[in-house]
Amino acid sequence: MKKRLATILLVLIMAVSAFALTACNTPGGSDEREIVQLVVFSQLANFSGTMSTGWAAEILRDKFGVELLIISDIDGTFQTRMQDGFLGDLIIFGDNGRHYMNAANSGFLFDWDEDDLLRDFGPFIYEHMQMALQTNRNLHDGRLFGFGHNVATAAEDHEDFFYYPYLRWDLYQQLGMPPIYTLECFIDILYAMRELEPYTPDGLRTFGVSFFPDWDGDMVMMVKSTPALYGYDEFGLGLYCTLTQTYQPIFTPIEEGGMYLRALRFYNQLFQRGLVDPDSMTQTFNDMIEKYTRGQAFWNIFSWMASPFNTEENMAAGRAMMPVAAADQRNIVYGLNVFGGNRIWTIGSNSAHPELVMEIINWFATPEGVLTYLYGPQGLMWDYDENGYLFLTELGAAAEQDNNTEITFGDWTGSFGDGSFEHNNTTWSSDAINLESPVGETFNHNTWRNTLENQYVHPIEQSWRDHFNAVRADDYLIARGKYSVSIGTDFAEDILDARMQFMWDQVTMTIRNRSWEAIYASSDEEFDRIVALMIQEAYDFGYEELREWNAYQGERRRAAEDAARGITR
Repeated sequence: MKKRLATILLVLIMAVSAFALTACNTPGGSDEREIVQLVVFSQLANFSGTMSTGWAAEILRDKFGVELLIISDIDGTFQTRMQDGFLGDLIIFGDNGRHYMNAANSGFLFDWDEDDLLRDFGPFIYEHMQMALQTNRNLHDGRLFGFGHNVATAAEDHEDFFYYPYLRWDLYQQLGMPPIYTLECFIDILYAMRELEPYTPDGLRTFGVSFFPDWDGDMVMMVKSTPALYGYDEFGLGLYCTLTQTYQPIFTPIEEGGMYLRALRFYNQLFQRGLVDPDSMTQTFNDMIEKYTRGQAFWNIFSWMASPFNTEENMAAGRAMMPVAAADQRNIVYGLNVFGGNRIWTIGSNSAHPELVMEIINWFATPEGVLTYLYGPQGLMWDYDENGYLFLTELGAAAEQDNNTEITFGDWTGSFGDGSFEHNNTTWSSDAINLESPVGETFNHNTWRNTLENQYVHPIEQSWRDHFNAVRADDYLIARGKYSVSIGTDFAEDILDARMQFMWDQVTMTIRNRSWEAIYASSDEEFDRIVALMIQEAYDFGYEELREWNAYQGERRRAAEDAARGITR
């Protein structure tokens, strides 16, 4: 306690000293403040380095007198930092599984109840996120180490869809809009699109799809995510069907409805037709996004990967990526979760500035912080009108369409995307109610009254609206009636012991490596041989025991979903 009180006193002294340095300065004179550098270890970050420039960096310096050193979780980083004894000041976990639990159980995370840290320095979180906080306490016998992302204000609704897929609507129109009955129908359509446009207007080679390896996790990211088009959610070494509430092991044969192997074969068929970007296995997230922005790929299952193509220039020229679903899809959509998701905000136990870190997390949880994280500086990019309705400024709307839109904020000028926050985690769901909105709007600009009433619709987008009789992409999927909601619950997987964790690491390494080899197989025969080898190696490493463990986790998830629905079996 004395140590914590001494730390608080030190922080107060520093704050008073900083005020004394800046009180007589003119606006913008905050450069003379002593800047505190905080280490942010984020398993979700796509960037490593000091966040020293950008509109986000300017805001953090002005509001909190801090500069963030972002450390992403490349292979071995977590273990190395654990061994060194310092994970970071602010630590963001990609899930609430083994890394997070190991850090908590090993004393690397700060207890937010200690010395009333949360109550005193995180008042907005304390007042409005009690269910999410209690969910975290339940994981640790009453101790509180953080909360999960995408918290909801109400459990009755779902988020926006982001699994569609999107394709080049203008090229699809030129093909006469052939029917798309199922996933595999996209193969011939993408081949025909590539025949229409083998190169971009600036001479770059085109492909059906482009992806990247950084987010692979236990399986290849694009492969494990494609089954979401049919109601399946990634779940350990397999998938969880939200329609039947059952676990499907990863190696379920295609003829028995196995979705991972079906998606894997789908991407290999694309590769054999020359439709997979050959750089997919080695390029970064930013490389991939750049290719979609420049029109080098025609299809993607994620709205936020495909939509960067929809710049003002492309839309005005009659070129656009728009959602078109296969007839048999049952797109997954995530229910809003008052308990929070599995990407955890935490504070390092040996941080010298826990109160300051808590203030920053608390700000990210305020409506101002959420809207700033999503859209940029208030006044410049977004604001409230005289009736309390939110709106994007002209610059804000441009940046939403094109991340490369140049903005000037404070002493910084550059592209909106380059100046953004780099920690890559949310507090509230974008579809949660803005608790400071006098008219009850959410944080999602696509649902704002001002967006819907004032946005200019290009003819190419209007043609899509007319064809599907829908204004928004979500309206289109909802009107089809073929979607599945992944219920928000407080479910968290059990923690593997050291022996099973070792097996898990060996099995998942095999799955990732062999899956990539299978995608790049030059023939069906080679594909089948690689898949058989992957399965054999996985079993040799202990897959059978892990499969049984995963099946039990699936039963626990089903029970949690039933409890959230009020169902007893």
